[in-house]
Amino acid sequence: MTTVTRKIHFAVKGHRKRAIAGPAPDAAKPAGRVPRIARLMALAIRFERLLDEGVVANQTELARLAHVTQPRMTQIMNLLHLAPDIQEEILFLPEVVEGRDRVTERDVRGIVAMPQWEHQRARFRELLKHNNLVIPSP
Repeated sequence: MTTVTRKIHFAVKGHRKRAIAGPAPDAAKPAGRVPRIARLMALAIRFERLLDEGVVANQTELARLAHVTQPRMTQIMNLLHLAPDIQEEILFLPEVVEGRDRVTERDVRGIVAMPQWEHQRARFRELLKHNNLVIPSP
C-alpha cells in the first residue's frame, strides 16, 4: 500500500469553495495607506495643471466637477502656497499603518497663510516634531 501526502488549502474561487494543491499562500501584510494630506497635495498639483492647460476655466468649475464646495476647493488649492520643499515632504510622508493621520490639512492651514517660506519651514518642522514624525533630510 502506498500513501501519498500532499498539502492542500481551501480557497473560494468564483462562488465555490475548492481544495487547491500546495500550501496556503502567506497572508499579505496589511499595507499602510497614503496620508490624506499627501493625496490632497497631489490633487492640488493636478488641479493646477488642469487650470494652466485650460481644461477647466476656473476653480468654481473645478469644484463642481470634483463634487466639492468652492471653499473646500480653495483650501485644497491653497496647499500650493507652501514652499516647494514642504510640498515635496508632504507628498512623501510615511504611510499611515493604523489610526489617524499625524498631519492633517487643518494642521497645515496656518502654515499656508504665512507669506515667507522660511517661517513656513520653521512651523512645519515644529508640526512634524510635535507629531513625532522625522523625515530624513536629503
